[in-house]
This record gives sequence, C-alpha cells and structure tokens, in this order.
Amino acid sequence: MKAKSKPPFTVATFLATVDGGRTVSTYQKNKRVFLQGDPADSVFYIQEGQVKVCVVSEHGKEAVVAIHAKGDFFGEGCLTAQPRRLATAETMTESRIMRLDKAAIVRVLHDEPKFSEVFMSYLLARNARVEEDLVDQLFNSSEKRLARLLLLMANFGKEAKPEPVIAKISQETLAEMVGTTRSRVSGFMNKFRKLGFIDYNGHLEVHNSLLNVVLHDTPEIRRGADSGE
Repeated sequence: MKAKSKPPFTVATFLATVDGGRTVSTYQKNKRVFLQGDPADSVFYIQEGQVKVCVVSEHGKEAVVAIHAKGDFFGEGCLTAQPRRLATAETMTESRIMRLDKAAIVRVLHDEPKFSEVFMSYLLARNARVEEDLVDQLFNSSEKRLARLLLLMANFGKEAKPEPVIAKISQETLAEMVGTTRSRVSGFMNKFRKLGFIDYNGHLEVHNSLLNVVLHDTPEIRRGADSGE
C-alpha cells in the first residue's frame, strides 16, 4: 500500500503540541503583555491579533519600534542572555498569544530541526527588516517611510497573502514609527486617499497602487511631498 504523505509542517500546529512550558492567554485591546524592565524569561507567539512594541526613554519619551501580527514571534531577546525586557509589548486588538518558557523554547529548538529552521528564518527576516528600516530612516522622506510601513503592515512583499485591510491604528502610533508628527501623517494619509492608494474610513484598506510612492517618484506623487526631509 502507498504510504500516506505527512501533512506540511506548520508552526501553529507544532506549537500546539509542545509538551509543557507553554500557556495561551487572551488579551483585550490595549493590554500589556510585558513591561520594559520585566524579567526576560519567555518567547511569545501571536495566534490572533496585533501587538506593538514600545521603548520609553529616561525622560519619558515613547517610541513604537515594531508592530507584530498573527504568526509572529516576539520577546526572543531572552535567548540572547538578555536579563530584562528592553521594551514594552501591548496589544492593539483583542489577541490570543502563546507564551513559551525560555527552557521550553530552547528544548524545542534543540530537539526539532524543522521548527529550528523556521524560527531561524523568521529571525533572519526580522533582522533584514531592521536593516531596511534603518536605511529607510536615513535616506527616505517621511512620506515614503509611511507608505512603506503601511505596505508592510498589509503584508505586501511577504510570502503570506496580502491582507489589505489593517486593524485600526492611530495616527499617533504611525507618526512614532515613521519618525514624524501626527499632523504630517494626517496630511499624507489624506493625500494617499485622494490618489486612490488607500481607503481610510473607520478602517484602513491599503491598495497595491501605494507601491508607486515607494518605487517611483512621479510628479503627481512629488506634489506636496515634504521636500525638507
């Protein structure tokens, strides 16, 4: 008889079978998963929802440094001997999140090569994204940075199928991530909407035509752009 083929490996299915060291919790919107300064003793995996990661300076200034969605890991700093959390993680929507103790994730990485491969690929992709973000901040206008952020949040350019409708996110948060003011973000969002790149009525829908802002510098797009950056 012909042997049955194994189902394809998926992180979500695999993690649901990990023996010990894991818990799954449901968080309401705007609830903290961990605080800056908390012990770094676990890794988190988002089953549903969105989480933002913020850093607060000694003078109380807050900056959003990342937004994670379904299928993302966060809090992996504990694997690099990081004793304390360097940032605060807070839900942006109602979320279901799996917590994996450091000992459990280390054991799984050691014992399960397939998971280790997927996890390493995820971290390498995250590192590449950080490098791209740095280049973006150094060389691109805030208008292009906003366009790129919206496209990334909608999964354009990722292996996953694009999800053009993004959960509601405040212009203040977008401004913190782009490195500009809320008023400038508001102006760019209105401009993108007028050009048909996005729909922004209660929820945010991103169209692939927004790529024009990132890839091209046409006169229509340049008009009204922040030439001072």
